[in-house]
This record gives sequence, structure tokens and C-alpha cells, in this order.
Amino acid sequence: MILRGRFTPRRRALLVLVLLALGWLGWAWYAGIAITRGVEKEQMDWNGDGQVSRDEFFQAFYAVKVADTQEGNRHCRSFAWRSTGEEFRRDCRTVFKADDAAAAKP
Repeated sequence: MILRGRFTPRRRALLVLVLLALGWLGWAWYAGIAITRGVEKEQMDWNGDGQVSRDEFFQAFYAVKVADTQEGNRHCRSFAWRSTGEEFRRDCRTVFKADDAAAAKP
């Protein structure tokens, strides 16, 4: 009678797959890849044609990095190609806090 270990070849393959996925997720978070920064699908129109194609969606997983900056009330998010570092879009918005609005009223 031969006793088999707990890790059959199928379980080992699944473990390797899970570890690879976790490794990629850690790298993507560290590199600032768009999909790990909470970018909505509607915001993934990288070429500005008004529609998000399948290729643009997949580019969010490997080709586009996002950097968030804040200067006072101004919050900006810049999108750049990971391969060249070339910024192709910047979205900025001004955020007013409730305390600032209350202090501005006489």
C-alpha cells in the first residue's frame, strides 16, 4: 500500500497558480498599475475615442500606471505608460471639506 501525500500534482499546480497570481498582484500594487488603483472601466479610455475597447481594458492590467497627488484641496491622478513613463492624461478635481465651507460663511 502506497500512501500519497496531501499535495497531489493537481493541488501543486493550483498552489503554484495561486502564488503566481498573488505575486503579480503584489508587483502590480507596488508598480502602481491602473487596475490596482481603483480605476473604473469608464475611465480606461486611454486613446480618448469615447469608447473602452477590450485592448484598453487589458492594458489596465499591465501597461498603464497611475500616480495620485494632492496639493491642498486639489487632487490629481496622472496616467502614464509604464514602458516609457510618458504621461498621457491627468484628471484633477478640487475637494472642499465641510469644515472649509462652514468657515467661509459669515
